[in-house]
Amino acid sequence: MHNAEQIGAAASPGFLPALRTFSLLAATLTAGLMAGLFAAFAYAVMPALARSNDAVYVEVMRNINVVIVNPLFMTLFMGGVGVGLAAVITTWRAPDPAARWWALAGFAAYLVMFMITVAANVPLNDQLAADPGQDPAAARAAFENSWVAWNIARAVVATGSLVAFGAALLYARPSK
Repeated sequence: MHNAEQIGAAASPGFLPALRTFSLLAATLTAGLMAGLFAAFAYAVMPALARSNDAVYVEVMRNINVVIVNPLFMTLFMGGVGVGLAAVITTWRAPDPAARWWALAGFAAYLVMFMITVAANVPLNDQLAADPGQDPAAARAAFENSWVAWNIARAVVATGSLVAFGAALLYARPSK
């Protein structure tokens, strides 16, 4: 028996399967919430802002970038890494090896989304916020196209994470 299985077996016969299910549900939910947030920006928020004049566009994006850094978003965004890793660990010795590979794919996709956010979207947000006196047209020109493209990329990758974690959840079901 693997160490994690020994620990789970010692606690109770259903401990590891329950932990596996919980971690996969949490990872699936977190990936879905992130995918939904980024997709909503792609198909609603940014197209609506594109209709605005430069000053309104820049002001609203600056406000969004301040408001989004809140305890709920940060818990979900950062917590997704932790529950994704837990999903990989708890499915590693699942009865169906497909669960392991789907969980690994979901975690990898979540990490790619995380890195796009940290390496592309956040620096663009910081650049937009750095000079409040900057001409709104210049600020928008330096921000909009890149931010929108990277947001679409992270929405697609987060959706892939959601699908993969969902598949892992299905494959990880205990056999009857």
